[in-house]
Amino acid sequence: MGCPVPRVTASAVSEVFCQWVTTGDVMDPLAAIVPAASAAQTRAQPESQASSPCYHSTTSMFRRLLCFALVAPLIAGFSPQTIERIDSAAIARIRDEGLNRSQVMDTVFWLSDRYGPRLTGSPEFEEAGDWAIERLRSWGVSNVRKERFSSGRGWSLVNFHATMTAPRVMPIIGMPRAWTPGIGNTTTAEVVRPIIATAADAEKYRGTLRGKIVLLQPARAVRMLESGDGMVLRYTDQNGRWLSEAMTPAPNPRPEPAVPCQPAAAPAPSAPFNLDAFYRSEGVLAVFDRGPATDMQSAGSNLSWMQQMTDGGTLFVMGGACPFTDPALTLPRVTLAVEHYNRMVRLLERSVPVKVELNIQARFTEETRPNSFNIVGEIPGTDLAQQIVLIGAHFDSWHGGTGATDNAAGSAAMMEVLRILRATGLQPRRTIRIALWGNEEGGLFGSTTYAREHLGTMQAPSPELTRTVAYFNLDNGTGPVRGIWTQNNAAVAPIFAAWAAPLKDLGVEIISPRGVVGTDHDSFDRLGVPAFQFVQERYEYNSRTHHSTMDVYDRVQPNDVKQTATVAAVFAWQAATRDAPLPRRPLQAEPAPATAPNATPVR
Repeated sequence: MGCPVPRVTASAVSEVFCQWVTTGDVMDPLAAIVPAASAAQTRAQPESQASSPCYHSTTSMFRRLLCFALVAPLIAGFSPQTIERIDSAAIARIRDEGLNRSQVMDTVFWLSDRYGPRLTGSPEFEEAGDWAIERLRSWGVSNVRKERFSSGRGWSLVNFHATMTAPRVMPIIGMPRAWTPGIGNTTTAEVVRPIIATAADAEKYRGTLRGKIVLLQPARAVRMLESGDGMVLRYTDQNGRWLSEAMTPAPNPRPEPAVPCQPAAAPAPSAPFNLDAFYRSEGVLAVFDRGPATDMQSAGSNLSWMQQMTDGGTLFVMGGACPFTDPALTLPRVTLAVEHYNRMVRLLERSVPVKVELNIQARFTEETRPNSFNIVGEIPGTDLAQQIVLIGAHFDSWHGGTGATDNAAGSAAMMEVLRILRATGLQPRRTIRIALWGNEEGGLFGSTTYAREHLGTMQAPSPELTRTVAYFNLDNGTGPVRGIWTQNNAAVAPIFAAWAAPLKDLGVEIISPRGVVGTDHDSFDRLGVPAFQFVQERYEYNSRTHHSTMDVYDRVQPNDVKQTATVAAVFAWQAATRDAPLPRRPLQAEPAPATAPNATPVR
């Protein structure tokens, strides 16, 4: 009797996919599905037929069933009639250009060292945008433009220094918070630490604070760098604990809605005591803080890992006021190194007078036209040119460093995708469009504005919504791409597994069933666009560079950013040339939009 004709079944897909993600033994998972189906059928024969040439078993039934149970959610949407086509010749050309003739670190230099930081709405942000547009045009990218939207006043730091002058001289490590005003001239002022929680407490200090610098917080313990799950994190740490967690199915986290800031208004008579308004009315010169309340924070990607932030002179500093608020209604505010801040608190607790020489010069840019923008450009497609593969990264940064890991690295990598495709002469079937987002740091408002204006809403979609077939995002620092979060879109998992197979030697092997939130793919995922964030090694992103004064060029890992751009180019190419668009997952109810989507929240 002849061997039965193999049937491509979900169990065959699951077996090969599981083998690939756990052992890496299968270089081309989908190409191996038919042999696996044949083997699965022969293994299903009675034990008496074990000597038949059709019967061979390399793993126990229990192990195969367990494997199927783990990956069944990933292959539920797989169509067994379709084997994903891999454009090996194009991928080879992309790899050669991206890894051997990369220009990505040169782009990172210009966006960070020369044009950083890129605080949204600032003249520096505008200037960096002009440079990026000219660079994209020089590579042959078409229709490159700024699409503007409102984000309130711009803010730039002009000058700053702070030195403790009594009881001893100590140059202070500090950084003014964005959108807070300067103080005029260099001034030496007394430092105080009032303890005020209520209006009654405030009355004890009335008339005593004019011209003084106020410390807002108590001291915080400074610990050795040995807490959390590591200063530098990799998915293979702790015997693969984080890799295992990343591969464990979980419901998509719900994006937190952006909370738009509003111009300051007079408090209602019944409003709680407003400490900031009290300090302004009393003529306080400036306020100092020492940053976050704790030195621990999540390492990101909705996993359970935690990282200790470095302290040691690194400042984690963001905004101190709303861009729409009149600067006259805001106090000058500076974040200090915790060690310097704590010293002043201890001196004051022992009744030792403290004085600081302070100079803060800040410039506001009024919004005579919308101050923020997205940078948009494209490589036109051919026979499917009306369909769009969107790639993106946020272009804005905070002001403490130069915005190198967050997110010049991501912006440069996505720009490099288009350079690679132009340099290789590859012509996509679908249009590949880049979007470098403004005001992501304020709450994803650049991508939200683009989605609203280009794609519409779930209730009132535009034709471009159905024509936008994929979005790929980079915003996790400088680590290499290890894979992609599928956002619980089971049908894309085997497709991405096939795309990743020729990149396995570059470390691309995590096709996670999970979803992540908190960056610009959210704006498209909620509309049903197949929208994805790449899985990147987190390294020291959350412990050292994220929103910190150490977010600088030297913290970018050159070989890893080259790999990131190359992998992103392969995914963009495959999405733009496959016969069918990527499958969409079922829609959930669209979260209510922010009431003022162009405003920037204070975080």
